[in-house]
Amino acid sequence: MGRITSFLLFLLVLAASTAYAEPFRYGIDVLDSERCLQLQGKRVGMITNAVSVSRSGEPGYQVLLSNGVDLKFLMAPEHGFTLERQAGEAVGNDEVGGSIAVYSLYGKTKRPDLELLKTIDVLVFDLQDAGVRCFTYISTMKLAMEACRDAGIVFMVLDRPNPIAPMPVSGFVLDPDYESFVGAAELPFIHGMTVGEIATWLQQRDYPELSLQVVRMSGYRHDLFADALEGYSFRSPSPNLRDFETLLLYPATVMLEATAVSEGRGTEAPFKLFGAPFIDSEVLLSELQQYDLPGLSLQPASFIPSSSKFAGLTCYGIRLAVTDRAIFDPFRMQVAILLVLQKLYPDQLDLNKEFFDKLAGTDRYRHMLVRKKPIDKILHTAQKEVRKFNEKNHGRFLYP
Repeated sequence: MGRITSFLLFLLVLAASTAYAEPFRYGIDVLDSERCLQLQGKRVGMITNAVSVSRSGEPGYQVLLSNGVDLKFLMAPEHGFTLERQAGEAVGNDEVGGSIAVYSLYGKTKRPDLELLKTIDVLVFDLQDAGVRCFTYISTMKLAMEACRDAGIVFMVLDRPNPIAPMPVSGFVLDPDYESFVGAAELPFIHGMTVGEIATWLQQRDYPELSLQVVRMSGYRHDLFADALEGYSFRSPSPNLRDFETLLLYPATVMLEATAVSEGRGTEAPFKLFGAPFIDSEVLLSELQQYDLPGLSLQPASFIPSSSKFAGLTCYGIRLAVTDRAIFDPFRMQVAILLVLQKLYPDQLDLNKEFFDKLAGTDRYRHMLVRKKPIDKILHTAQKEVRKFNEKNHGRFLYP
């Protein structure tokens, strides 16, 4: 009888904890539930795009308008407000709703205009990050934080999930000498943080004079991939990150942007495919299979990009598929790909030194690849940097 009673009590506690578990809500939903109280009576600008929506699918800027917020203008990052521009393509000013100006932060300037900021009281940031340092929305946020500090106005972040948060924090930590728009913060390559956490970390470290407000999500946990959060809906944060599996593979293949190997742009599966006309798929596959790459399927592939590298030419390479995200290590996969390509095609790989080092956040990675250092040596070197970063910044998380 005692065991039965204990078991029944356990079930009651479990049911109660489930019943009272806080539901997942984006920062925009939390703000909406408070009728945008923090913005009432303020002149407001907003950095956002068309996929920054609430749980119900309402655009974030419409949520503000529906609550009577005095929204003066919008600003849009790389890819533009409608996400129709490709990576690196300049974006012009625009408007939405026939009356709200959208100022580009990826055109003549990437920094919000100081005089424009002086016409508002609060600049709101609501963008979905990809969880990788080189994804430029973090850089847009950092420049906006600096501009708001200089303008003496409030910077508010409406937080959103890091979609790949459970993946191991890994990769080289940005060396300040290699800071750029594809690496603006001294974070590991795969950083594990939300934009709200990064903003808080940056403010405490670099911008103590900035008035920062972070509207936290509810019901968010770092041990869950975003698509496991009830109420989360995937919306492509950029034209080539088209589904959730691509988000998982993006950190494994994005460094190919700085090589003469196609990362699959111009195909139906960018970042899930890679190859080039000079590659032998079977030889490449055989070399990659010498490495321990758990949670991943590798298949020979051929493809013809319609744009970008090798447009109209047949490329040969590998198609990737994640089979077990719990054990898949994208940085390990990235290093393996680059080591094998460097071994097989040292003359054709054509590493763009400047761009590669900006993406990597250091020149150490490239030097180790060119010298064909063992994969474990490269991983160990990067992990030492991550450990130092973790020790120095152990309180950087806002969520469990």
